[in-house]
Amino acid sequence: MRRITTIIILCAGIVINASAQTYTERVQKKIDGQGSVTIHQSEDIDRLVNDPNATGTQPQKTANDKKVTEQSPRNNSDALTKNNPQPKNLTTQQTDSGTEEESPLQPKATHKIVGYRVQAFAGGNSRKDRQMAEQTRNNIKAHYPNVPVYVHFYSPRWICRVGNYRSYEEAHQMMVNLQNLGYKQASVVKGKITASY
Repeated sequence: MRRITTIIILCAGIVINASAQTYTERVQKKIDGQGSVTIHQSEDIDRLVNDPNATGTQPQKTANDKKVTEQSPRNNSDALTKNNPQPKNLTTQQTDSGTEEESPLQPKATHKIVGYRVQAFAGGNSRKDRQMAEQTRNNIKAHYPNVPVYVHFYSPRWICRVGNYRSYEEAHQMMVNLQNLGYKQASVVKGKITASY
């Protein structure tokens, strides 16, 4: 009977000790023959990770937040414009790899419509084909700096396409120009284009 009571007391002590350790302490615990972990974090994060009662959903209010909320609604917008100056006119511009980035251009309303582009290059899915597609883009941009050139990966190949043309005739003229530059495989393709109002 003493043995059972001793085992129960030891198990209770182990459980209490394990629950008294925080998550960070358990992770940083040094064990012979294993690597060690060092964690550097602020008090707020430590409280969020290790405090079982912390929810982390309420951001802490600063003095500026309190000042803005105490003002009348009419003056609230004035205070916000003083603290946060108006952002620059930014539009999203599609980068060469198919992603979009913000650029400080004049804002233009754009939408996708069915139109035409000129496909100047279509390769495989290798790194060399990607480099060739990008090289094609750079060569075309050198000759036509104001024309958008897109490099995309349409499975299973890298493709370089030029322009956003609403009519076939405009796209055909660019195709002829690209063929004169040496891109004999250039062809007009129909698909979604970016059109501005």
